[in-house]
Amino acid sequence: MGACEAMNFVARSIGGYKDYNVFFDTALAQLRDERRYRVFADLERIAGRFPRAIWHSPNGPREVVIWCSNDYLGMAQHPEVVSAMVAAAWRMGIGAGGTRNIAGTNHPLVELERELASLHGKEGALVFTSGYVSNQTGIATVARLLPNCLLLSDALNHNSMIEGIRHSGAERQIWRHNDTGHLEQLLRAADPDRPKLILCESLYSMDGDVAPLHRICDLAEGYGAMTYVDEVHAVGMYGPHGGGIADRDGAMARIDIIEGTLAKAFGCLGGYIAANANVIDAVRSYAPGFIFTTALPPPICAAATAAIRHLKASNTERERHQDRAARLKSVLGAARLPVMASDTHIVPVHVGDPEKCKLASDLLLSHHGIYIQPINYPTVPRGNERLRITPSPYHDDALIDSLAEALDAVWDRLELPRREVQGRFG
Repeated sequence: MGACEAMNFVARSIGGYKDYNVFFDTALAQLRDERRYRVFADLERIAGRFPRAIWHSPNGPREVVIWCSNDYLGMAQHPEVVSAMVAAAWRMGIGAGGTRNIAGTNHPLVELERELASLHGKEGALVFTSGYVSNQTGIATVARLLPNCLLLSDALNHNSMIEGIRHSGAERQIWRHNDTGHLEQLLRAADPDRPKLILCESLYSMDGDVAPLHRICDLAEGYGAMTYVDEVHAVGMYGPHGGGIADRDGAMARIDIIEGTLAKAFGCLGGYIAANANVIDAVRSYAPGFIFTTALPPPICAAATAAIRHLKASNTERERHQDRAARLKSVLGAARLPVMASDTHIVPVHVGDPEKCKLASDLLLSHHGIYIQPINYPTVPRGNERLRITPSPYHDDALIDSLAEALDAVWDRLELPRREVQGRFG
């Protein structure tokens, strides 16, 4: 019996009186039965010592090493970024003071949007409170402004993109992941005069694979479609100036709308879109998720601008990061751990069982002082459960070797399969 059926049964059985707690208890019980109930680790990061942190465990504080952070380059602790944030806080205070329309358009936010537009070679940029919101409200707004818009979405697009598509109310068609042949079939079948928007990510964070951006742009140009590319796991990380996969591949000028985040490689908070000035102005003027929410605070904006400017000028962090990712894959592969194939900084290790995936994570944390959150359904399909490892420039050789030894011990204890994985699962 699923959660909805169980709740309906309970409602019928208790008649007029409703103990509403029963509904929530039933929903939570189903998550636990399916091994999908999430437990959060209470972590206190140590500035200047990333990736080390204090884990406030049930038995008291303990130092651990984080191996799954989205602060990919450790920019959240970079002296220039911290200094910019502190200086802005002393100068302007903490909060933004309102929505963008009502007193919240602070000068550091205006400077940040200019920096983002420059990073992506676009006429304008618009900052949102998170990457999730920038996708959810950005996609929905753009699609509503295009009459009878057809949305063509990659099958593995992030939940925030899916929610944006749903909120748009527009017709959607799903094309098989990175299968541009299938995408062309859908485009060919569509009315040539109908507005169309192709949506994809540049780098898919669970598998670490990359979209064929130039081929997608070829199809968009050939069939009269706009393009929307999510670069959240690539901005700051790739390209000569940190503009993402599109920057690396020379495709930025061909993409209509680029979406990104300030919360990963840039180490701060917030999301954004970058595009032509009229697209940005239209979203600014029509998007409820932008209009009716408080603006990002000045200190956050100043810190993000400092991070972007640093990474536009410096390749040191990116080069070191790629070196660490390559060494980690090599060491884990030598230990015959099932590392899934990836050409990027994402290092997924396949487990394939939700309970054992959670047990592996628990053992790493409690016995080895290593924190890697398990990735289970619905983030990945059932049978594709994994540990998603994200090295940083600060994970030195000793930490990599310690991780390999810990994973080796956990794999033995849980009798997990050791096999070479040549590609994606499922």
